[in-house]
Formats: sequence, C-alpha cells, structure tokens
Amino acid sequence: MRWNHLFDDLEGQLEQELRAEERDLAAEEERLRIGRLTLRDRLQSLSEMLGPGASLRFDLGDRTLEVRPTTFGRDWLSGTVVSGAAPGKQCVLPLRSIRALILDQRQVPPSVGNATDSDGPQSLAQRLGLVFVLRDLCRRRAAVEVVVRGTGVHGTIDRVGRDHLDLAVHPSGEYRRSGAVDHIRIVPLDSVDLLML
Repeated sequence: MRWNHLFDDLEGQLEQELRAEERDLAAEEERLRIGRLTLRDRLQSLSEMLGPGASLRFDLGDRTLEVRPTTFGRDWLSGTVVSGAAPGKQCVLPLRSIRALILDQRQVPPSVGNATDSDGPQSLAQRLGLVFVLRDLCRRRAAVEVVVRGTGVHGTIDRVGRDHLDLAVHPSGEYRRSGAVDHIRIVPLDSVDLLML
C-alpha cells in the first residue's frame, strides 16, 4: 500500500516538472518570436487586428499624426490622415521618421498577437521600398508636400536618385510649369519625414 502512494507521489512530481518545463519552453519561444518582430510587423498586425477604418497615432517628433493605414511597404506606410496635418489627405510615412507609436493599453496585445512573420511570403507592396513609391509619384507628376524636419515644402518631384530626390518647388494649387517653379531642392531621402498628397 505504501509503495502505491510513493509511486503516485513520484508520478505527480514528474508530471509537475514536465509541465513546468513545457511552460518555460513556451515562454522562451514567445520571447524569441517577439524579439524577431519589427516595427513594421507590429504596425501591420495592429492594423489587421483593429480592422479597416481603424487609425494609428504616431509621434513624428515635431507633430503627432493620426493615420488610417491602407498599404504597408518595406520601409513605409501610406494612408489617410485622420487628424494632425491636413485631415483627409493621403500621406506616405517613412517608418524611420516615426519617433513613437502611441497606443492605449488595449492596443498593445493585438500589436504582438498575430504578427506576420517577417520571413514569410509577402505581397508586392510589402516588398517595395520608399524609392519605388517616390519614383511612381515622379512618373505621375503628382503635386506633393514634402515634410523635411518639420517644414513642409510644396512641389513636384522631378527626379529620384538612390538616396535623394529633386523637388521643383512651386505654389500649392499650381501645375509644375517653368514659370511657376521658384527653385529646385535636392533633398536627401533620409531627411524626408512625411509626404502629403
């Protein structure tokens, strides 16, 4: 009879140790998964979990901008400005210009919960870099406002190099014509904080 209790006790202890080891392993796997997440992964996951129409608030250093994201690229996102600079306008936000993502406590778990694996298959938009977007805007001759270190400059992108763009500065509401162009600005891409369309 005593042997049965001893074996039952040993079996219970072994099961408890195995469950503790499984919990530790699961916790370590979760730490590793979160350690591989990028800001882009978290932004996209949060946007997907909150659903269409949800907006995200960003601290850009000189301003706070609330955006309803529509597309996520490799190093940028685009969307509609909800509040901040020019509500209702479309914008392209380079991820490197984000100083902080402002979340309430309810938004934190969805940002890490279903995060897309960075190494998994990606759509074409997710693989495209900011330079591709800028070259497309250049090709379309779209009038843009380029925000550089807090100051917006209106114009049309003439050329996009590897690390810079040429912006023909002209008054808002006018087409890019030789007579309307005040000057050409060559802007390093690292300086571009935001593009408003």
